[in-house]
Amino acid sequence: MYEYKYVEATLGGYFTDANHHDIIDKYAKEGWRLVQVVPMYYNSHGKPTDYEIIFERKIG
Repeated sequence: MYEYKYVEATLGGYFTDANHHDIIDKYAKEGWRLVQVVPMYYNSHGKPTDYEIIFERKIG
C-alpha cells in the first residue's frame, strides 16, 4: 500500500522564481517518490502557471 502527497508548485513569473526543484529535492530526502506533475491553472495565453506535484511512498 502507498500513501500520496499533493504539493502545489509554480513556474514563477516576473517577480517570483520557480520552486519545483526545491519541492522535489525536499520530498525526495523524506523518502517520497515523484509520480506525476499535473498542470492546474493556466494564464490567458493557455500556458500553465501552477502545477500539482504528486509524490508517493510505501507504507510500512
